[in-house]
Amino acid sequence: MGQPGVPSNFTQSVLHAGATEEKGENARLSSFVGAMAIADLVKTTLGPKGMDKILQSVSRGREVTDDEVGDGTTSVVVLSGELLREAEQLINQKIHPMVIIAGYREAAEAARQRLETIAANNAADPVAFRKDLINIAKTTLSSKILTSDKEHFAELAVDAVLRLKGSTNLDAIQIIKKPGGTIRDSFLDEGFILDKRIGVGQPRRVENAKVLVSNTAMDTDKIKIYGARVRVDSMAKVADIEKAERDKMRAKCDAIIAHGATVFINRQLIYNFAEELFADAGIMAIEHADFDGVERLALVTGSEITSTFDDPSNVKLGHCKLVEEIMVGEDRMIHFSGCEIGEACSIVLRGASQHVLDEAERSLHDALCVLSQTVADSRVIFGGGWAEMQMARVVEDLSAKTPGKRSLAMAAFARALRQIPTIICDNAGLDSAEIVSQMRAAHAADPDGATAGVDVITGGVGSMKERGIYEAFKVKCAALMSATEASEMILRVDDIIKAAPRQRQ
Repeated sequence: MGQPGVPSNFTQSVLHAGATEEKGENARLSSFVGAMAIADLVKTTLGPKGMDKILQSVSRGREVTDDEVGDGTTSVVVLSGELLREAEQLINQKIHPMVIIAGYREAAEAARQRLETIAANNAADPVAFRKDLINIAKTTLSSKILTSDKEHFAELAVDAVLRLKGSTNLDAIQIIKKPGGTIRDSFLDEGFILDKRIGVGQPRRVENAKVLVSNTAMDTDKIKIYGARVRVDSMAKVADIEKAERDKMRAKCDAIIAHGATVFINRQLIYNFAEELFADAGIMAIEHADFDGVERLALVTGSEITSTFDDPSNVKLGHCKLVEEIMVGEDRMIHFSGCEIGEACSIVLRGASQHVLDEAERSLHDALCVLSQTVADSRVIFGGGWAEMQMARVVEDLSAKTPGKRSLAMAAFARALRQIPTIICDNAGLDSAEIVSQMRAAHAADPDGATAGVDVITGGVGSMKERGIYEAFKVKCAALMSATEASEMILRVDDIIKAAPRQRQ
């Protein structure tokens, strides 16, 4: 029955014609089905032997995507799907969603506390910490296109992140893609590399450079009003117009030169006359720098992007020890070394094709993200499903001690956690039931000392410590809490209202 004075069809009377409403179990089931469908879609991408997906839309070409945009996202989706799958079974047993949510919350907190207990921290030992970072990078790269050269790229990524000196600002690390050579020819370079060439007649090398970065139009000597007509009665008048335009351009260049910069970088074009003026003043002028390059260059040199030049005292110049032209493969590029932000560096990726380079960049970005977070929070844990087995054991113990229906939700949470190593085994073509049962026995026999995890190389259970398979504590903890919160949010849904489709006029 509805509330007094409110008709039973009140909701339908408020909605537009064509709008639909699902309530109660139907709404919850619809949410579950959608979430579990997405989890099943990405489930096969989990782990070092995971598959890739091809995304194809009508308007765009095919795009092959790897398993993760940032590290841990696949684990979040898969764990959320498994938690909802378990919750569906509990709801069928007439257990209220709020009881399930309460059980999941307690289980997640117990699992998080176990993660904190088993995490190792080698921040006080630089050699051991660097080894941890390399192992984490190799674990992240194992499921990517760079897996065959993961040792080389793990070293590159660790060296780049350690230059940040604890900062998580990855803007100071530039990734440049240059087709040619092999993936293994990629290298790390100190400083900043701009993918541009120095103009004709410009200085090729500037020491102790003062850098002015701008985004301004350098074509004020051109008439840009389309359709404008100028009537003159002699060629002398045409010459006067051209002289006025050049004088206007000269005045702007003089204002820029007055700032005392020795290197001028502009995001827009610099036309020939302006180039001549800068060359005569001994200034290296670089035109048409891409927006990302200009933003990052301003950051690493300590300058500000400016568009007006009326008052030099209001413009902040950047500084670096040396600006010179270098060769990368067959291309000339501009190298800025000794930048004001000393942690700035560039990773130059080489590869056979642009597609390989794009995928390599995404893979390397994942590794850099994980490493930067690990430097900020230096705790690490073993990978290969080891952490999930540890958390599942603790949650099961808590479930056995908890009275009431919440214990069923906790046991379901533990089963969902064990699905992560199960899926890793399935994706590698291994006997998941046998391997997970062996891992479970090993962790039960030695709760605090077991290092057993999925070893896809040997096709069985192996020591994650000996294999050097590590994960970042922060990433694993964030994945656990995100998956729990996502499943809780979907469990709370008991009403879905779909808007009426828009009518074509």
